[in-house]
Amino acid sequence: MKHAPLACATLLALTTFALASTSAMEDQRLRVIVSTDIGGTDPDDFQSMVHLLVYADSFDLEGLVASPFGQGLKKDILTVIDHFEKDYPNLKSYSDRYPAPDALRAITKQGATDAHDFTGVGKPGEGSEWIIQCARRDDSRPLHILVWGGIEDLAQALHDAPDILPKLRVFFIGGPNKKWSVDAYNYIEQNHPALWMIESNATYRGWFVGGNQKGEWGNREFVKQHIAGHGALGDYFATQLKGTIKMGDTPSLARLIHGTPEDPTQPSWGGKYVRIWDGRKTIFDHLTTPADTAEVFGVTEFALPVPEGYSSKNTAVMIFDGGVPASPGKHEGQVLRFRFSPRDAKVWSYQIKSDFAGLDGKPGKFTAAPPTIDRTGKPSTIHPNWWIDDPDPTTAEGVHPGAKSVNQWREDFLRDFATRMDRCKTPASPEQKSPR
Repeated sequence: MKHAPLACATLLALTTFALASTSAMEDQRLRVIVSTDIGGTDPDDFQSMVHLLVYADSFDLEGLVASPFGQGLKKDILTVIDHFEKDYPNLKSYSDRYPAPDALRAITKQGATDAHDFTGVGKPGEGSEWIIQCARRDDSRPLHILVWGGIEDLAQALHDAPDILPKLRVFFIGGPNKKWSVDAYNYIEQNHPALWMIESNATYRGWFVGGNQKGEWGNREFVKQHIAGHGALGDYFATQLKGTIKMGDTPSLARLIHGTPEDPTQPSWGGKYVRIWDGRKTIFDHLTTPADTAEVFGVTEFALPVPEGYSSKNTAVMIFDGGVPASPGKHEGQVLRFRFSPRDAKVWSYQIKSDFAGLDGKPGKFTAAPPTIDRTGKPSTIHPNWWIDDPDPTTAEGVHPGAKSVNQWREDFLRDFATRMDRCKTPASPEQKSPR
């Protein structure tokens, strides 16, 4: 009997979550734009795009923007829409609110194809201009921007039209994407501190790491039983990542399916977040050693003295752990700046490559570490509407902060996804058709 209060409290929490979740799709349809590096550095965006389209009757989908990095382009989004078109008759039999394939093609835009320079902004493009156009529509509802890849198009939109900021609700799948988009991220963080944004650097990993992975709930077995053979979308999904679930960007949408859209601190299928803290940017004025520390997932900047003889005609890049992307140096007066965002807590090594002999080959190391409890316990005074992964160790799945706040719902969100994929396979019976 001594466990009864806990059981009651758990039941109450789950009931409250279930009631709150209905608001995401029933009380008011949500406006959504997705910015994705589909076809670029990671094929899991194809899987997340399939998931998005089978739920497309539940939202007012206003834009699909191809963001930079790798070879990802607008055509990759259109490829998934082509498969959607084959399943559209079946999907529409369940709900008249599924957008027509041509309507989806009309809102598919090409975003920036390259990273911005050190300023974090570049030139307006089809993607950034579409974000502005949608945000300025005469519609009182917020506009949810789900960033699955580079954040350049959002940075450009805010630079060109800062008046749209109050309308935006941004969910940024950070971590590796932030490493690629560190300059655009830095621009937003420094110049638009009032932006409403969830920065998910590790929580999103709960979609495919941990939770119940037994039997049909395993990352590979789920695809075999519930995705493959379920229409053109299901068969296409199963060709990605050798038929294994990743879908690392899907939590951004899942939070809107089951969660409290305006309150990131509440439980959701996309995780539970806390207010961000200050001091996440570290600036070094020297070549570092492992004794020098910076915050993992933060912004690390090197402001090095310009060596005598180095001029604006010279070039230099800093290469971290021998990988990509390299950070190009920015020559500013007597300082040469490099910028990086470490995606793992570890000792990072780097080396400068330059056409200037006095810099070429210069090495260094630094330690990326989790922030201290003292700092994470003090919500930011600069960013009042910015949330991040919960640093509480009890919410971590291994080295991934916050991931358990997603994977605890694994059976629920996968079961719901399986039901959606059934729509691709067979038309609805009269009892299954959703009311308009």
